[in-house]
Amino acid sequence: MECRERIFRFEDEDNGDRETVTVKEVLQPSYGLYVWPSAPVLAQYVWHHRDRVKGRRILELGSGTSLPGILAAKCGGDVTLSDSEDLPHCLENCRKSCQANGLPDIPVIGITWGRFNDALLNLSPVDVILGSDCFYDSKDFEDIVVTVSYLIKQNSEAEFWCTYQERSSNRTIDVLLLKWGLECETVSLDSFDADSPTLCGSTLPGNHTIHMFIIRADKSGLTGK
Repeated sequence: MECRERIFRFEDEDNGDRETVTVKEVLQPSYGLYVWPSAPVLAQYVWHHRDRVKGRRILELGSGTSLPGILAAKCGGDVTLSDSEDLPHCLENCRKSCQANGLPDIPVIGITWGRFNDALLNLSPVDVILGSDCFYDSKDFEDIVVTVSYLIKQNSEAEFWCTYQERSSNRTIDVLLLKWGLECETVSLDSFDADSPTLCGSTLPGNHTIHMFIIRADKSGLTGK
């Protein structure tokens, strides 16, 4: 498979802050090895809220090319990257992206959504969970929510920062969030300067409809397992 480096640039014109992230991408679109349009949107949210990232424990789920997670590490986060333990090529791609950014010591672990393996059970509580376009295949939706619910139960103040590309208006996770004791806040893209077809010096997200939301523990006491 042909592989290339792709560079994303982040800048804050107000104070002159700049950061660059290089990721390894396989040109043939496939799960985990391609930068999907949701990734730079989530990375832009990380950049816009980098003061909330610094010094916090962060886990990226389904990392693949690892753009949001590596940016979080460059912003001072204590980051762990993860992808399915059944996809060693995706885990290796995460490591290559880490090396391309001079961050070879970022832990890369195998976490398969919905599966309680040693990597997940031995993970220290995290403050922020990142996920871009995890909600791609509806058959995986509950597995993702189960994993996120478990992680949030380890730290009731943890948040899941997630972006997804709208592919069907009929798809929803509302019932799953209710079932697993979670609530969701929709975040407007223009609130973090992401309402644009070009981000981070790239042509992504293009004309795709991308949404951003934050999932937290439902503390109303009305739902939850």
